[in-house]
Amino acid sequence: MLPKRFDQARPFFTLGVILLVWLLLPLVLKTVTRATFFAIQAPLIVADSYVQDLQTFWSNRLHSKDELLKAGKDLSGLIAQYEYSVQQNKELDAEILRLENLLKLPSMPSFRFEPARVARRDESGWWSRLIIRKGENYGIPVGAPVVFAGGVVGRVIEVHRYTAVVDLITSQSFRVAATVSGDNRPISYQGGLNKSFSSPRGTLEFVPLDITASPTAPRRLVTSGLGGVFPPGLVIGDVTSLEPSADGLFKIGEVALDERLGSLTEVTVLVPLNPEDL
Repeated sequence: MLPKRFDQARPFFTLGVILLVWLLLPLVLKTVTRATFFAIQAPLIVADSYVQDLQTFWSNRLHSKDELLKAGKDLSGLIAQYEYSVQQNKELDAEILRLENLLKLPSMPSFRFEPARVARRDESGWWSRLIIRKGENYGIPVGAPVVFAGGVVGRVIEVHRYTAVVDLITSQSFRVAATVSGDNRPISYQGGLNKSFSSPRGTLEFVPLDITASPTAPRRLVTSGLGGVFPPGLVIGDVTSLEPSADGLFKIGEVALDERLGSLTEVTVLVPLNPEDL
């Protein structure tokens, strides 16, 4: 009877031994094991992403010529707008350089823009992390800011040979110094408690008492540039509510983030030209 019971409990005993060995392993060995597992898994993630791109390509082939012509006209309009924006940015960059030289100010961090395709999101933590299809092979460093047309996406927290992991702006582990549009006092932004596929939101701390915001009169929140990682002026979201904190010295609030964060397919990594900027 005893051997039979032992045979029934053997899977649980084996599992317990494996967990015990894992807990006793040194941290360095755990880190190496995790990195190795990710490296083995990465080609499958990237291959699945390419297959999805191929499926999208062939599904687009099914659209009629009229639909494609309309999409082409819309795209032409967007390209014209972006060309004008690029021209404006060049003029603004020249003006910033002139003022820096005139006032003898230190130059702001310079970046090169590295576009990257989103390979996968973490289904168990939809608003926590995503994986992009570029890594060490494109010189992407840990800590690099990640942006898109709507503003901040997050920050690179892991870099592997062909992929990188991005901590999203919606993640509770993400923090950045910010300012409310029209006010230069720094406040603290942090990702909030976001359920999968819900509207993305974040939280604010240390907001000065004289700043107000409401759903009918939101305030734009942008990066402050403090800390040297994110350049100033990048859009984070809209402050929709503020209330006094428990100590009454500041306000705390909620930030509505861009809905497009939930359906990103392309992002841009800001790779510092000077590694010391990170």
